[in-house]
Amino acid sequence: MPIELWPPLSVIRSHLEPGGAPPAARPDADGAPTAQGMRDVDIDLQLPLAELARRRQVLSARNFNARWEPGRIVSVLHEGHLLGVLLDRKLPEGGGQGVRWQGYMAAGEADWASAHDVLLEPTDEPFEPLFGLVQAWNQVILAPTPQQVARVQGEVSATRLAAIRAVHDEYVNGTPLTIEPEPGHIALRTVGGGHFTVLSGTPLGQDDVRSQYQQLYRDAAARLSASVPAAPPAVLAQQTPNAPATPAGQAGQGVLGRLRRWFAADAWARPALALLALVVVVQNVALLGGRDAAQDEEEVRFRSVPVAPAGATADLGVVWKPEVTVRQSMQLLRSIDADVVAGPDDKGTWYLRVPDVNESTTALSASPLVASVGPP
Repeated sequence: MPIELWPPLSVIRSHLEPGGAPPAARPDADGAPTAQGMRDVDIDLQLPLAELARRRQVLSARNFNARWEPGRIVSVLHEGHLLGVLLDRKLPEGGGQGVRWQGYMAAGEADWASAHDVLLEPTDEPFEPLFGLVQAWNQVILAPTPQQVARVQGEVSATRLAAIRAVHDEYVNGTPLTIEPEPGHIALRTVGGGHFTVLSGTPLGQDDVRSQYQQLYRDAAARLSASVPAAPPAVLAQQTPNAPATPAGQAGQGVLGRLRRWFAADAWARPALALLALVVVVQNVALLGGRDAAQDEEEVRFRSVPVAPAGATADLGVVWKPEVTVRQSMQLLRSIDADVVAGPDDKGTWYLRVPDVNESTTALSASPLVASVGPP
């Protein structure tokens, strides 16, 4: 008996196709519909109402500014429907095209996830649950126009965004997966040569009902891209699993080159966190690549140190032990709800913003990952 995926495809179609009944939404103070007001949407029924309310309360308290940055999840109003997009990178301006962003469609139907959908996890909170599934196979072009009534609905880390880019590359390269098609099943798997883990579904099988689901979202992405004043590249609407993932000049690049590309778009927006993730990953990768990899490691490790973003303040300075991996460091920082705001300096110190200095100092001092911790 075929598995029944929730919500039904007919419900999803009604929320995406032109002329379909848009979901009931409660307007906010300026009359714009909000994801928080969409309490009548069937997708919300996948979560207990108490948990849904908790997540949205935490998201509201986060109070993101209105600025678009790589890694931010935004909701946009299009054809009367609220759609989600994870921003990937700002495209070069020129030729009268204006400001445009490339991103990935984001949805909330975890049952319909394929191997190239990335489900956000509790460590990625806060984010709007309606947009907790990132379609790495479904790119879109977006412009920050007033007509779209865009709202920031969450933000993923530089490491998570790099992992999503790696899944996208896996999709466009047609990388074979040793996973059986099982609609409705999700699990952790590794991507990017084993350097990242993501929660995803399984590959599509023959006559897979998820193909219809993907076509609905692919059409929605094409219409959203077409609404941008400057016509988007045709490759986005016609992308196939065999399309080249990178420009010809990047073909054959090594592991370190791919890592740089997966992290590159974050360097200007969140330099400290992006560099932390890349440097620690490189500490492990260099062991596999011989002399060239070691040279690349030094190039990354000793390049110019980014300064703290404007307005950022540090509560603590921490020095990691040399053998610490990116996963270990990020897990520890998440456990104490710490943010990296700058570093490393010439002494190898990373600067953190923490909710409670005393408690965080005690937790970091007790960790075998930390060489030293103290005031900035």
